Amino acid sequence: MNGAGSGEDTPGHRRLSGGGRTAELAINTAHKAALRSIARVVDETAEPQDPARAEAGIYAMLAARDVLVITGAGVSTDSGIPDYRGPNGSLKRHRPMTYQEFKHDPAARQRYWARSFVGWRHMHAAEPNRGHYLLAEFERHGWISGIVTQNVDGLHAAAGSENVIPLHGDLSLVRCLNCGAVEARPDLDARLLAANPGYLERIDLDPSAVNPDGDVSLDGRHVRAFTMVGCLTCGSVELKPDVVYFGENVPAGRKREVADLEAASRSVLVVGSSLAVMSGYKIVLDAVRAGKQVGIINGGPSRADAKADWRWRVRVGAALERLHEDLL
Repeated sequence: MNGAGSGEDTPGHRRLSGGGRTAELAINTAHKAALRSIARVVDETAEPQDPARAEAGIYAMLAARDVLVITGAGVSTDSGIPDYRGPNGSLKRHRPMTYQEFKHDPAARQRYWARSFVGWRHMHAAEPNRGHYLLAEFERHGWISGIVTQNVDGLHAAAGSENVIPLHGDLSLVRCLNCGAVEARPDLDARLLAANPGYLERIDLDPSAVNPDGDVSLDGRHVRAFTMVGCLTCGSVELKPDVVYFGENVPAGRKREVADLEAASRSVLVVGSSLAVMSGYKIVLDAVRAGKQVGIINGGPSRADAKADWRWRVRVGAALERLHEDLL
């Protein structure tokens, strides 16, 4: 995932203990690699392309049908969900928590759930925007074969897209790290509300401060006052959103689904993503190796710009509207 939960004020690596020197070294090595991924800056790697030429090239890809679409945070910004690396991206004010912190630091996990308890309901209330609905229509016409989304907000499915692979998981589910039991996030939220009466009323939330992973910044007093509940099956408080954190691998089964969609697609179109995370970027690399065309629609630079056939630097919503008009 493009992160989940703030890692701000996290103590040093000694907190990330794995019960043995070898395990601790492996944990800290993975944690440091995750921090490098979070900090990656996506710079310009290719000359700007004429917008009309880029639009024509992407239109031709869609007209040929069966395009695999990769979406990122730029698709959901019009739904009120901020992106990570844009001009006003959330990385400018917070660092997402790594999997190693979440798994091995109980204090970090407490901080995440206190913050997420406040911020999640903003994410839960978000609705699909016009871009989500247009991509669902593109699928119904056969112009796209499916969507691999790096977002965890569930808005593509809510808009009617059917062949959606949530590469980094789904924020609406919670999984127990101890026994593997899965619970719907709204059900967990109801239990958290019962365990924390009056908590939300004591928080003055600025909706613009909610991060793409659904958490917000809270002071230590509010974090300490939060009461976490346990797994309904085993009682463990080691509950985690069913999303892929920085420092965590995409599940093997999901990788196979992506590979199958790649094989069934003629080309790849990136929409609203800088592809800073390798799991999304790899799909483009696979397409290039297979000799398939690649198009990119994004408001800023993408990690794959130098490898793309078409680079349309434009607002995502406006581009999808134009393509819809072109295709009809």
